[in-house]
Amino acid sequence: MINLNFIYSEIFLCLAIMLFLLIGVFKKNSSYLIYNLSILSLFGCLALIFSFPINISVELFNNSYKIDYLSTYMKILLILSGIFVLLSSSKYIQIIKINKIEYPILILSSVVGMMVMISSNDLILFYIGLELQSLSLYVLASFNRDNILSSESGLKYFVLSALSSGLLLYGCSLIYGFSGSTNFNLISENMNQNSYGVTFGVVFIITGLAFKISAVPFHMWAPDVYEGSPTSVTIFFAILPKIAALAVFIRILYVPFLNIIDQWQIIIVFLSIASMLFGAIAAIGQKNLKRLIAYSSIGHMGYALAGLSTGTNLGIQSSITYISIYLFMNLAFFCCLFMLRRDEKYFENIEDLSGLSKNHPILSFSLLIVLFSLAGIPPLVGFFAKFYIFTAVVEQSMYSLAIIGLLSTVIAAFYYLRIIKVIYFDPEKEIYEKNHSIGLKISLAFSTIFILFYFIYPSPLIEIIEKINII
Repeated sequence: MINLNFIYSEIFLCLAIMLFLLIGVFKKNSSYLIYNLSILSLFGCLALIFSFPINISVELFNNSYKIDYLSTYMKILLILSGIFVLLSSSKYIQIIKINKIEYPILILSSVVGMMVMISSNDLILFYIGLELQSLSLYVLASFNRDNILSSESGLKYFVLSALSSGLLLYGCSLIYGFSGSTNFNLISENMNQNSYGVTFGVVFIITGLAFKISAVPFHMWAPDVYEGSPTSVTIFFAILPKIAALAVFIRILYVPFLNIIDQWQIIIVFLSIASMLFGAIAAIGQKNLKRLIAYSSIGHMGYALAGLSTGTNLGIQSSITYISIYLFMNLAFFCCLFMLRRDEKYFENIEDLSGLSKNHPILSFSLLIVLFSLAGIPPLVGFFAKFYIFTAVVEQSMYSLAIIGLLSTVIAAFYYLRIIKVIYFDPEKEIYEKNHSIGLKISLAFSTIFILFYFIYPSPLIEIIEKINII
């Protein structure tokens, strides 16, 4: 209990959620107030994290909760993402009439669950965090009850996520049975490396986590859920759960199961190759931008897993760098999507971008930058993200993985360039509205500037991530 001050950020968010629920009950029409307070509470949470030295390492609650450099960095990334998601989607939720008090509260609840996941050093605590995140996401996916697609996506995500959680829990029970502990450090000490039970347990845990980051072949929920959910929920799905799941991947694979790397490395390599290739090929035929970005995110998670498969600190650092950069690219893309509004209606098909450059030159330029970056065109930030991954992979002589990654990058470039062709060379359509919220403009400007000018001074991000040493 002496070290409770190290989890002030989590306690603060939990208290904020309870306070907002009370405000919502006793004050009528308080949705706008709670939404703004939710953004402020995330800023407060960020301030509490920065109030302690970032490189501190503390183990709490009988070594089941860990505050270290990795968890602190990933939490900062997570909360920044949450702030930008709420800022950019404030007008959207008002226009499609989902600005209920529960909406920001569910987002905060999911963030708390992810923070618990990131710091967990115990299978039980990790599972509690995972379920808190997932339960919030089920409701968020189907939040737009008047839209049949939203209800369908929520149900689909619920059924498939429940299945994956069951598999993951079964894997956890196997590991507990064969090691006698749920604590990551004790599992590493007690585990019989040659036990088939442990191998099966690791496979089931990886399966459950692969579902959370929509890696092939556990990706089937992503395109439908991305398309059916409200766009403000889709941007949340596309960024925050990926950050938390990657942190858990690193923590689980490299703390309790580092000794059996030969057994899980090939699985991660397979997931990586399958995700990169499938994400690149399946996106080619898509007409809806949200479905396209779903397949794109499957491919991007493949690149992040390629870094994890190397079994080195450099590989882990390259994956964390990749997810940090991926956050800004996705944020910018969805900000552009929020700007495709006309007569209180939002447009999300590729054909709706036809001739956009004629009437919306700044928005078109932002989309051009984002799409080139997603395709990995130098000198934009997306090129550096892939460069770090391929460097880590080649250093471990995993040449076939690097070659497949490069091929999938070339294939994926096709559908990004096709959208640019539609924006700049197709006949123009009716003009879109230009009165957007200040939060949306700030989010788009910040993310686009980061994507465009990262190459000038990349060292701050690299220096921060180089301090993360797991092995």
